[in-house]
Amino acid sequence: METSEKTNRMHLGRKISRIRELRGMKQEALATELGISQQAISKLEQSEEIEESTLEKVAKALGVTAEGIKHFTEETIFNNINNFHDNSIQNNFNPIEKIVELYERLLASEKEKIELLKKL
Repeated sequence: METSEKTNRMHLGRKISRIRELRGMKQEALATELGISQQAISKLEQSEEIEESTLEKVAKALGVTAEGIKHFTEETIFNNINNFHDNSIQNNFNPIEKIVELYERLLASEKEKIELLKKL
């Protein structure tokens, strides 16, 4: 029990780094969002423990909660992705129908533009 709790709390900096990467954000972008240097982000991501106030600011910039960072695991992410994938299959979403619908709306819009130009 103690080992799993310690593993879950281990290295907040690495968790921040991984969440940032998963969000497609570079260190520079996170630094700009927080008003600090890229080097400060690098140092932060190397820190095992982070002050709660700093963690709150970083979490907000990443669009997650501080608790989300503290309890982040790769396994959780993959479970969420798999659950989303399973749910989307059950919804019977057909992308071709959506493309055709979009095409028809664009075509109607272009026809309206042509009619307006003819009136000029």
